[in-house]
Amino acid sequence: MQKIRKGDTVVVLAGKDKGRSGEVIQVMPKEDRAVVRGVNMVKRHQRQTASQEAGIISKEAPIHLSNLAVADPKDGKATRIGFKILEDGTKVRVAKRSGEQING
Repeated sequence: MQKIRKGDTVVVLAGKDKGRSGEVIQVMPKEDRAVVRGVNMVKRHQRQTASQEAGIISKEAPIHLSNLAVADPKDGKATRIGFKILEDGTKVRVAKRSGEQING
């Protein structure tokens, strides 16, 4: 079970976007990277195609998982993740900061 998953709200710990938060769009476990909405924006020159115009577009670049922390569901601050096994045998992610269960 991964600590950071698609749909999680995360806080950036290091880099040019330090302190910003956003939703995880995609996780790349083999490269240890994730794409976060509105974070680590880069400009790309786009060639014109039948479906898309030419020009400079801004898009999200992948960011390393070590520079991300899941936002605590209670106060939105960065927290570490723990795991807990419930009575019915399911394994869930828990915020170490508040002890709250993380949805997803």
